[in-house]
Amino acid sequence: MQATGAPDHDRFAAIIRADPGLMHLLHRLCGLHLPQWRLVSGCLYQTVWNVLTNRPRGTGIKDYDLIYFDSADLSWDAEDAVIRQVAAATTDCVGPVETRNQARVHVWFPQRFGCAYPRLPSADESLRYYASTAHAVGVRLDADGTLDIAAPFGLTDVFSLTVRPNHALDNAGSHAAKARRAQAIWPEVTVLPWHEAGRKEPVLPARSPVST
Repeated sequence: MQATGAPDHDRFAAIIRADPGLMHLLHRLCGLHLPQWRLVSGCLYQTVWNVLTNRPRGTGIKDYDLIYFDSADLSWDAEDAVIRQVAAATTDCVGPVETRNQARVHVWFPQRFGCAYPRLPSADESLRYYASTAHAVGVRLDADGTLDIAAPFGLTDVFSLTVRPNHALDNAGSHAAKARRAQAIWPEVTVLPWHEAGRKEPVLPARSPVST
């Protein structure tokens, strides 16, 4: 994952640490010891947007996405067992928590979204396939209290409230739908259309996690 610029990284980490609901959830998830787990996407960038636009904590956050990676068992039964484990452990946390094993996304994604999805080598790799670059952010709280941040496209779009398409998949519908919802809640958001004249693909930097 990208080593994000220090100012953006420190600012992002400070916002997450200042949110008691998120931190309580992160502490609870840390105790489950799920492989390669991260809290990802909307609950994170939307928390930043609420701070930047002076909206109440939790505005627009409809769920809390949790990813993990277990390639040993790709059955629905195995994933469902983890979903139930997480639900039981987070009853006193913000939620709902939506839990998904990234090792088996390629099994169900084409039928649900109508396009192929690669078989992933890790949980973090999934961030590179989110429909919009601002969505591609994840955090994990380590046992020593370190906040490990993954952001393959950096954090510039998160802090500039920009919804920029990521063309890694043919996922224009998801980009457009989430962009419409974002602008309805945060009118300050700038949406770049899926098909842009002279557009450039996002540059994927080397993978290196950042922590604080």
